[in-house]
Amino acid sequence: MKKDVVIEIIEKLIKANPDAKCSLDFSTPFEMMIAVMLSAQCTDERVNLTTPNLFAKYNTPEKMANAPLEELESLIHPCGFYKNKAKNMKLASQKLINDFGGKVPNNMEDLITIPGVGRKSANVIMLEAFNDPQGIAVDTHVKRISNRIGLSKESEPEKIEQDLLREIPKKYYKDVNHVLIYHGRRICSARNAKCNECPISEICQKNL
Repeated sequence: MKKDVVIEIIEKLIKANPDAKCSLDFSTPFEMMIAVMLSAQCTDERVNLTTPNLFAKYNTPEKMANAPLEELESLIHPCGFYKNKAKNMKLASQKLINDFGGKVPNNMEDLITIPGVGRKSANVIMLEAFNDPQGIAVDTHVKRISNRIGLSKESEPEKIEQDLLREIPKKYYKDVNHVLIYHGRRICSARNAKCNECPISEICQKNL
C-alpha cells in the first residue's frame, strides 16, 4: 500500500476517534505492567474492576513479591488464567527488585526479559507508562483491521507489527494503537463490520 494512502487511513481514523486512549486504569508504571499482564485473554473492563482491590494491598514490586500466592490468585480470579498470571506477577516483581532496582525498566530490551511480559505488552508499557512508543502492539483488533484494510497480509502478530512499522511513520505510533482498537470495537468488529459507517470504507482493501 502506498504511504500516502496509509497516512490518509491513519489520519481519518484519528479524526473519527478523537477520544481514543488506553482503557486500562493505572497510576504508576508498575500498575500499568500488572494491568497489561492481567489483560491477556481478558477484557480491559474486567481488569479495571479487579485492579482496585489488588492495588489497594499490592501496588509495589516489594509488596507483590511478598504477597501470598493464594491471595493473589483469589484477587485476580475474575481475569482468568489466574494461577499462571499470579505466578508471573510474583516472578516479575522479584525480577524488578533483583535486576532493576525495584523499578519498571523504560526500554524494550529489558521489559521483554520480565516474566509475563512479551513484546506486545512491552509495547503497551512503553507507550502508556513512559510515553515513548517503540513499536505497535498487535492485539486481536489490530490484527483483524490490519488484514482487512490491507496494511498486512501476515497472520503472526510479530510479522504484522513489522509490516506496520514499515508503512506507518513513527510520529503516528502514539495514536495508531488506540485508534485501531477503537475502530475495531466500534465499527470494524469481527462479526458485523459497519462498513456503511466506516470513515475509511472508500480506501479499505476489503471493499476494493
